[in-house]
Amino acid sequence: MILYSFPVTFLLSMDLMSRPKMIYKILGFFCSLEYVLRSLSRKFTDKHEWISVENGIGTVGISNFAQEALGDVVYCSLPEVGTKLNKDDEFGALESVKAASELYSPLTGEVTEINAALAENPGLVNKSCYQDGWLIKMTVENPTELDELMNEDAYEKYIKSIED
Repeated sequence: MILYSFPVTFLLSMDLMSRPKMIYKILGFFCSLEYVLRSLSRKFTDKHEWISVENGIGTVGISNFAQEALGDVVYCSLPEVGTKLNKDDEFGALESVKAASELYSPLTGEVTEINAALAENPGLVNKSCYQDGWLIKMTVENPTELDELMNEDAYEKYIKSIED
C-alpha cells in the first residue's frame, strides 16, 4: 500500500536506535489511521450488530451501544465454524448480569472463525467491542447486502431516534 511506503522508507533511513520515541509516534499515527479507515467501512444493523469486510471475509460484533445496554457480558454462545447463515438469522446469544440478547447475522454467508478468546474472557465484548471483542468471522456470499446496512453516521442517528 502506498500509504505505508513513506514511513517505512523514512524509518529505514534513520538511525532507529537514536529516536525510539519518534518511531513510536509515527507508527502510532499510522496504526490509528488504519483503525479510523476500518471504522469508516464498518456497517451496522438495526439490531446493533456491526460488520467490517476485508478480502471477502466479514468480522461481526456488537456495537458499543449494545454492549453498554447489556452490561457486563458473562457468557457468549456462538455457532460452530461451517454454520451457514442467512441475513437476519439468529446465530447465538450474549448473557450479561442484566439480560440475555440474541445475535443476528448482518449478511448471508458461512462462519469461518469464532473468537475463541471469548470463552475464557467474555468481558472482551465490553472492553473492546470493535477490536478484541469481535464475535465471528464469515464469508460474504452477497456483497450487495452491505448496501442495506447503516454506515456509522446513519447508525448514530438511528440510536438517537430510539433513545428519544
